[in-house]
Amino acid sequence: MRFDVLTLFPEIFAGYLRQSLLKAAIDRGDVTVDLHNIRDWARDKHRSVDDRPFGGGPGMVLRPDVVVEAVEGVQTMQPDAGQVVMLTPGGRPLTQHVVEELAEQPRLLLLCGRYEGFDQRISDLLRPQEISLGDFIVNGGEVAAMVVIDAVVRLVPGVLGDEDSGRYDSFSTGNRLLEFAQYTRPREYRGLEVPEVLLSGDHPRIAAWREADSLKRTGQRRPDLLERQRPDEDKNS
Repeated sequence: MRFDVLTLFPEIFAGYLRQSLLKAAIDRGDVTVDLHNIRDWARDKHRSVDDRPFGGGPGMVLRPDVVVEAVEGVQTMQPDAGQVVMLTPGGRPLTQHVVEELAEQPRLLLLCGRYEGFDQRISDLLRPQEISLGDFIVNGGEVAAMVVIDAVVRLVPGVLGDEDSGRYDSFSTGNRLLEFAQYTRPREYRGLEVPEVLLSGDHPRIAAWREADSLKRTGQRRPDLLERQRPDEDKNS
């Protein structure tokens, strides 16, 4: 799996790429992450990438000539042009279903926004998948790019080590419920004990308990997920 990140601040990723499972996956060659500074495609001596918005208004807008040519330049660096993903508040909300779609691509180009966002012609010309982390604003697309990478690499074979690790995660395919509660040592802590069934060694009982707990937690915390799974009672009426 290959990620090409186009950003104005590649140094933000330095520590992130050297940590935990992602670093191990990169070291093994399961995942490649290349960083590209959009300013390298700027045309003037000041390496300008933005300008004032036509029509007035606050802030600055990322220029189409610089950004489009940056993406096209990065695309030519590999035989597979890859899927362009524009990280923007106006995009499609990132869900596990979207993550699973992205994980099917061998190469993703993650385009990080800044300032007041992208000139509309960037989207018109590149036809990217536009993705948002949610209904809130952050300073730039770099954090969003890290989230996309983190979520997608979990689905790359070999990254988690134990392939069952991701199967029971909240929102994973076939499991649109929240994950059941997890416990480890010590068996008792400050008066709270591990449910006895988890210590029984009876795997069918444990599976049943986990299914029930998953359903209970979803009902308490995210009842909207249960509503989405409920059959349409009026469909056959």
